[in-house]
Amino acid sequence: IPDGELVRDLVVSAGYAVLGRWRENYDEVDYTRAVDTLESVGAEHLADRTYGTLSEGERKRVLIARALMTDPELLLLDEPAAGLDLGGREELVARLADLAADPDAPALVLVTHHVEEIPPGFSHCLILAEGHVVAAGLLRDVMTAENLSAAFGQSIAVDTIDGRYFARRVRGRAAHRRRQ
Repeated sequence: IPDGELVRDLVVSAGYAVLGRWRENYDEVDYTRAVDTLESVGAEHLADRTYGTLSEGERKRVLIARALMTDPELLLLDEPAAGLDLGGREELVARLADLAADPDAPALVLVTHHVEEIPPGFSHCLILAEGHVVAAGLLRDVMTAENLSAAFGQSIAVDTIDGRYFARRVRGRAAHRRRQ
């Protein structure tokens, strides 16, 4: 994405499956929809900025808005919080929780190595280790110390606070072996 690309143009052009304005002329309704989509991810204030001036967290929210402009049935988010600082990650998780609660939103699939990045509202989980399924099913049933310990090959404790999961290594216990 060119650094000089206006955020509003970047998002609106997704509805036409192009990158950049090129020679396109968009209707006001297109721009209104783009700003509404930016608002849904907490980025409407970025509409008049250029892509190159955005922080990593702002860029990720803008790219999610761009993906939403196509009205997808499924939105695959591959480690969307990678590279974000704590504030950026928490803002992203909050916006994904809002999206998960929206009945008109697409189905969401989140790939992550960090359980604290799983927003409230996500319902199912698949834990993989070395290409093998450790556990799959309802998030509340799968996100356990036993399953995470098996996946990571060390003793892991899991806590939940306000619908969010947090994991930490437990010292002094024998590490669980990864599933072969």
